[in-house]
Amino acid sequence: MDFKFVIVGTGNISNTYCQAIEKIDNVEVVGIVSRNGQKPDALANANDVKIAPAISDIKSDYVGVILCTPNGLHHKAAIEAARLGKHVLTEKVLDISVESMDAMIQVCKENKVKLGVAYQRRMSPDNKVIKEMIESGKLGKIFGIDLTLKNYRDQAYYDSSEYRGTWSIDGGGCFIQQGAHYIDLYTWFFGMPEYVISALGTFTHDIEVEDHGAVILKHKDGKIGTIVASTATKPGFDAKFEIHSDKGTLILENDRITNWLIDDIPDPANTQDVKIHSGAQSASVADTSGHEAIISDFVQAVRENREPAVSGVSARKATELILKFYNNTIEKKCF
Repeated sequence: MDFKFVIVGTGNISNTYCQAIEKIDNVEVVGIVSRNGQKPDALANANDVKIAPAISDIKSDYVGVILCTPNGLHHKAAIEAARLGKHVLTEKVLDISVESMDAMIQVCKENKVKLGVAYQRRMSPDNKVIKEMIESGKLGKIFGIDLTLKNYRDQAYYDSSEYRGTWSIDGGGCFIQQGAHYIDLYTWFFGMPEYVISALGTFTHDIEVEDHGAVILKHKDGKIGTIVASTATKPGFDAKFEIHSDKGTLILENDRITNWLIDDIPDPANTQDVKIHSGAQSASVADTSGHEAIISDFVQAVRENREPAVSGVSARKATELILKFYNNTIEKKCF
């Protein structure tokens, strides 16, 4: 039996989900929630897909929704869908405030529906290997983590929608928007730090949020992390994760192990030609394999009555950490 989705929102990311679903057996889109009555370009010729201005107006039989609305609106659609008994998969981030995220998690729990988040970088083979090695202690005592997220977006990107580059809807700039995927990986790998201090600024764009910044993180066990995020660094560079332990160093670039210098452990890098979206220079997603993996896992989670690979509770940590960056800037501290 086909698993039927309704997609909420018709922004550019909705096309990515439509294209991904086309490649998954027994999964289909049967409805679109659109305020302007338009379909995503990927479904322009799909005459059997229903369009409605609200989730409650969709009369088709379906199992779950995929939220493609701006960050700060995720909780509204998630709560509405959950109360209708529909499972919820949302584009990252979960939402932009602790209160909104907690409301989403609680309502989904009360209505016994699944809540998943599209942090698809967790599905990359090399990231899975590193996660297992960290949890098993194979990497030894980790003391340093350096994460560099030097993207580039031009002013036209921010001008393309009124909500882009805003606190009220986007929830912030390069950390919560472009950087969230890797900050999710940071919390997935290492958990939450005990202390953070940040320096943020707006340098090359006419927006109200940060376009460049740096953070220092200190964990309870002593390890120190640094994160640099940007949309001002031309022309844009692949994300780089450097992990240092008493056994050596490993480097991940765009979710692939590119340097393995760990004592007495063979390089576990996946040797297959896996396509992974970078996002360093453009928001457009040419390769949908990551989304295919997230959607497929979510469908199986519903069918098997288990938590998705990226649950709402787990994904909440990335936003919680980013909010600490915004609330613990150097400007707000005295030394």
